[in-house]
Amino acid sequence: MINYKEEIAKILADADIGLSFDEIKEIVEVPSDSKMGDYAFPCFKLAKVLRKAPPMIAKDIAEKITGKDLFEKVESVNAYVNMYISKQNFIEHVVPEIVNAGDSFGRSNIGEGRPLIVEYSSPNICKPFHIGHIRSTVIGNALYKIYDAIGYDVIRINHLGDYGTQFGKMIVAYRLWGNKEDVEREPIKTLLSYYTKFHVEVETHPELDDEARKVFVKLEAGEKEEVELWQWFREMSLKEFNRVYDMLDIKFDSYNGESFYSDKMPRIVNELKEKGLLQESQGAQVVDLSEYGMPPALVTKSDGSSLYLTRDIAAAVYRKETYNFVKNIYVVASQQNLHFQQWFKVVELLGYEWAKDCVHVPFGMVSLEDGTMSTRHGRVVFLEDVLNKAVDQTREIVKEKGVNTENLEETAKAVGIGAVIFQELSNNRIKDYVFSWDRVLNFEGETGPYVQYTHARACSVLRNAGEELVAKACEFKDIDFSYLTGDAAYTLVKLMYELPDVIVDAAEKYEPSVVTRHLIDIAQGFNRFYHEEHILVDNEAEKLAKVALVKAAKNVIANGLALLGMKAPEKM
Repeated sequence: MINYKEEIAKILADADIGLSFDEIKEIVEVPSDSKMGDYAFPCFKLAKVLRKAPPMIAKDIAEKITGKDLFEKVESVNAYVNMYISKQNFIEHVVPEIVNAGDSFGRSNIGEGRPLIVEYSSPNICKPFHIGHIRSTVIGNALYKIYDAIGYDVIRINHLGDYGTQFGKMIVAYRLWGNKEDVEREPIKTLLSYYTKFHVEVETHPELDDEARKVFVKLEAGEKEEVELWQWFREMSLKEFNRVYDMLDIKFDSYNGESFYSDKMPRIVNELKEKGLLQESQGAQVVDLSEYGMPPALVTKSDGSSLYLTRDIAAAVYRKETYNFVKNIYVVASQQNLHFQQWFKVVELLGYEWAKDCVHVPFGMVSLEDGTMSTRHGRVVFLEDVLNKAVDQTREIVKEKGVNTENLEETAKAVGIGAVIFQELSNNRIKDYVFSWDRVLNFEGETGPYVQYTHARACSVLRNAGEELVAKACEFKDIDFSYLTGDAAYTLVKLMYELPDVIVDAAEKYEPSVVTRHLIDIAQGFNRFYHEEHILVDNEAEKLAKVALVKAAKNVIANGLALLGMKAPEKM
């Protein structure tokens, strides 16, 4: 793919304007208003070098580079040189490149196969996989796909919440009120009912808390009965979770959760002691972080038991030694900002220079329309229920519209689940939002189904054109690209050309919504082209050029949807 910023920088460097190629490339920009050109070069920086007013410099540069084949028009406006790329030159380079690249369009090798970790989803076993978990799950999955697309070797980790005093409570609750058959039939909902009952009963029987603490001590000590029950809870929970992951088509390379690091924590505590970082505070061991504007980091409780912070440090050390990551990304709610700031600082104080490579990617919280969710009180919306309801509603819509699809169920799943994913990824991840069935299942406007429908529309055009003509168009022999120089076609090609840079931008910002918003722009651009230009015309040369553009748009939309973890149906 031609890098037009680089081509412009070469032309300007050859014009001997007093700056190096790299300096020029850094300054070249894309105007927010396309009426001001495809690219612009501000001349303020040259005023000192050339000892002229910036508007005069812009005028001189515009005169020097006018007439170059790359440009349709060059003009100076105040202190800017505005450059309009030759539409035909641009389109005849970009459209064949997109079509020939196929599934790989947008991909690059920036990561050079270096290992990068993304930790996401990470639900607690024995607790519901609820709507609140969807944020970490789909944001993390999209980041995995985005980093994979730019060439990193991505390791996907599901750091399960499978350790802590709550398992003492769960074991006590199961022994008091549990039934094996009920758990096996509906693991999470049954275990949740026990957990909820425990918190109701403890109000009048506080001794239950003492019993739960004793049971957890036995679990930590490896007592056979407690360990077997805990392992069974974990196995049953994963069985439930995997059903949801299968619906979302999400996989992981590791399910090593908190329990995996329990035997790796003493080493961390010893290192903290050796480095003189530990202090005693009311019987507990802490690292004083007041110098860095943070409260003390609690390493061990007064009874000697470990905490999240210690386990997270142990996990990070294990991951560095196992994977030698260049970046270790944690997709975890913004409520945990302080926790991550604290343990990142402790890792740094331990002398691990790779602390700077650990990144917390926070996101806003989900609440219900009638208040916050509470696992303890059983007030949750199960994620599986949301996905099933989305699929059911989509199935009905597809039936009503009489869509001619070979597989109704497959289409309903792709569109219904895609609608939920897209809605999660359409806004900036840091924003809090209130979960609403109406909003999730609204398929109108700037939504996932709109983008998927645009892909299906492109597929429909290609089917109507016929395989023979599509194959001929994609050979790019003697295609007259002048038929694609209208505003709608040119705007669409420009948007598609930008996708590789958009993917890199999304990776740098840890922000999948950058891709989502650009996909909406591409879909709108395609629909404008579709409505303004008749595609399957009688003129063979014109039809070949337009079919080639439709094929390119279909590829780009499918690739963009795949980055978000969504399917691209061919019929809707």
